[in-house]
Amino acid sequence: MRATPDTGEGTAGARAPAGAPLLRIEGLCKRFGTLQALQDVSLELWPGEVHCLLGENGAGKSTLCNLVFGVYAPDAGSMSFDGQPWRPRSPAEALSRGIAMVHQHFSLVPDLSVVDNLLLGQASGVLDRKAWAARLDTMRERYGLALDPWALIQDLSVGERQRVEIVKCLIREPRLLVLDEPTAVLLPAEIAALLAVCERVAAQGCGVALVTHKLAEIRQVARRATVLRGGRVAAHSDAPTQEIDLLVRAMIQRDLAEPAATSTLADVPVASPGSRESEPALMADGLTVRDADGVLRLDQFTLMVAPGEIVAVAGVEGNGQSELGAVLSGMLAPTEGRFFLHGEEMTGQPPRVLTQAGCGVVPEDRHALACVTGMSVAENMMLDRLNRFRRFGLLDRAALRSAAQELMTHFDVRAASPDVAFGGLSGGNQQKAVLARELTLDALRFLLAAQPTRGLDVGAVEAIYNHIRAVAARGVGVLLISSELDELLSVAHRVVVLYRGRVMGICRADRSERERIGAWMAGQQEQTA
Repeated sequence: MRATPDTGEGTAGARAPAGAPLLRIEGLCKRFGTLQALQDVSLELWPGEVHCLLGENGAGKSTLCNLVFGVYAPDAGSMSFDGQPWRPRSPAEALSRGIAMVHQHFSLVPDLSVVDNLLLGQASGVLDRKAWAARLDTMRERYGLALDPWALIQDLSVGERQRVEIVKCLIREPRLLVLDEPTAVLLPAEIAALLAVCERVAAQGCGVALVTHKLAEIRQVARRATVLRGGRVAAHSDAPTQEIDLLVRAMIQRDLAEPAATSTLADVPVASPGSRESEPALMADGLTVRDADGVLRLDQFTLMVAPGEIVAVAGVEGNGQSELGAVLSGMLAPTEGRFFLHGEEMTGQPPRVLTQAGCGVVPEDRHALACVTGMSVAENMMLDRLNRFRRFGLLDRAALRSAAQELMTHFDVRAASPDVAFGGLSGGNQQKAVLARELTLDALRFLLAAQPTRGLDVGAVEAIYNHIRAVAARGVGVLLISSELDELLSVAHRVVVLYRGRVMGICRADRSERERIGAWMAGQQEQTA
């Protein structure tokens, strides 16, 4: 691995591929106000390779991708694509040249169908929707990314929406495919299918730039890798599968198992649940949800979470987890059943009442449900407690900024200031800001966390689970919904598995139970004697 001087590490890498690079970036710089997002970034991406781009949240990865795709213009430096100078004026120009990008945040029209979203910008005149639906079938057979062409985007799960974004790019058969954390919302089987797609596309001579935080993905597909830290190149590797530990160290400036020096919550043990209060933190009794078409989405879900206990909900996405989260967060009334928080019935109560009762909620779709992107970081982080900053009917913005800055420091939310627009943060920093707000809720007694580490780098994932362990140690009951089974097994006390809306089984969170959990996730019921 070739590292910049500030890392003090590196090994000799393999020789670069023969020929000319498909994309060359030299000395690229980009500033947003007082924030230097990129400084003197240089790298090369070759035809036929998957080049992984790594870095902590806010390291500049998305900014770099957006410069290549024409969303932003660089302040300094140069790019060349296919041997020609490259300074795109818009994404449309990039698409016309054969560069496609899957963005970290969705760019879909919610009230249009899947096929209509695919048609946007790609067809004119009389639209042959059936022909494009047939192309979707071809894409499913070719890449294993199944979609209902006639489904409305707003009715799809987060993972299904991401699939639409990926298919939108692949259907163009691009020469350079830029993927900004595309697997953050995909299921394990879908991740494997997408990585296989990356390898297949690269084998055809296309260049693939893959932004990822998942080390398993790097091991599987990376030909080369570049690490960004603080907007600068911290390291390059021509043999990333052999240098994972060095890449992680270059990214977070420490070994992954080593707690960050600034963290006051590191090494917090998992709490012994149920010792402080007699009432369960959560009691769900027969929660059932049928959709508008009468389809059973959640079937008689019954569970108790003790104070101080972390219970994980595992399962392939689309098996009732979203409906369960919507019911427990007050966004959806159950068709049947009830639920109680510390003995007080909360069935059908709005989110405001749940918040007042000490229920923190981290929803799976932070953009739609957890923030107001046009408001500032400070306003979003204090959204549920703005009244405490009011003086004579006006916001005391100095006090608001000060309180927000304290949370930003504690939870490592990186932004130029608390006053910047929330929508301007990277996806990972947005997620950390939402977590910071919910974990510091006044009188927090129960936490519902759906996909809390989605889009976070490996160091941030470690820190977030230390925070969750810490609130559990204080007696907060936690229901943790995630598609990352290894993470669930490392942090939870128990695991409950959902399949087609029904509880398939409950067991202790132990790696020895992994095979049984996997069988439940596949719908295999245990045989009884």
